[in-house]
Amino acid sequence: MNDQHVPVLLERVVELIGVGVQAARDNGHAPIVVDGTLGMGGHSEAVLTAFPDVHLIGVDRDTQAIDIATKRLAPFSDRIDIVHAVDDEIPEILDDLGVDHISAVLLDLGVSSLQLDEDERGFSYSRPAPLDMRMDRTQSLTAAEVLATYTEAELRRILREYGEEKMAGRIAKIIVTDREDAPWETSEQLAAMLGRVLPQTKKKSHPAKRTFQALRIEVNDELGVLRTALPEALRALHIGGVAVIESYQSLEDTIVKKIFRSATTTSAPPDMPVVPEELQPWLSEIIRGAELADSDEADRNPRAKSVRLRAVQKIREARS
Repeated sequence: MNDQHVPVLLERVVELIGVGVQAARDNGHAPIVVDGTLGMGGHSEAVLTAFPDVHLIGVDRDTQAIDIATKRLAPFSDRIDIVHAVDDEIPEILDDLGVDHISAVLLDLGVSSLQLDEDERGFSYSRPAPLDMRMDRTQSLTAAEVLATYTEAELRRILREYGEEKMAGRIAKIIVTDREDAPWETSEQLAAMLGRVLPQTKKKSHPAKRTFQALRIEVNDELGVLRTALPEALRALHIGGVAVIESYQSLEDTIVKKIFRSATTTSAPPDMPVVPEELQPWLSEIIRGAELADSDEADRNPRAKSVRLRAVQKIREARS
């Protein structure tokens, strides 16, 4: 399984995390890194290998991923804590572990290769599978339940907001009408309907892509978790600590960009001659804007084609 998992922008991510690690050393802190999307442990393994003094806290909601990562990271067992949790629980995790500040946080957002490649997880529209889509299979809500219980208005909203689907109204109406005769149970069943009712475009992506994305985001509350987790993780950084975020679609990248912008720009009026410290930025961009994968990596690793990498460093404590 490890051979199938190719971490995106691995060397660059490790380099950026190293900025926070060095800041910890310079200020007499023991470097602590949080990998908030542990997955199969590829990024974490590289960080632990590159920095022998780092203690790593790996967080993931997917128990299958945790099992794989735990085995992969066994050689570093004295320097890791692996926690089954969701990213918005990072403050509680740090409190439980007695950690006051961290040197770096990594979030590699979206659905993982493991989840896409496991047919029974139901994330892919290209293979028959139950409509599950749970990243954490200990939770109850599945995509099938969303399709069975949400009102037409609710379905229309999530398809429009999370899938940016122009035909959201039409799809929602068909879902509600057709479920009276037979429940929506498989990815093949849903993808076939979408293939019939949506107009074909010249783009290579399947017309089901937007609906599947919307359902996945809803089932896992991905955007809600990100909106809570990222500010909390930024506040947990010590001075000089860094946050490194990899996004793969515009909705999550927009959230990251907005959160970073609010902390890297002043909130003072433009004509204020002297900006008081409490109104000054408390984060500094390490990367101006977003970095993309180069063509070589995109060719080697299809997932890298859509990545947007952003990174910031903490330069003072957060504005209250």
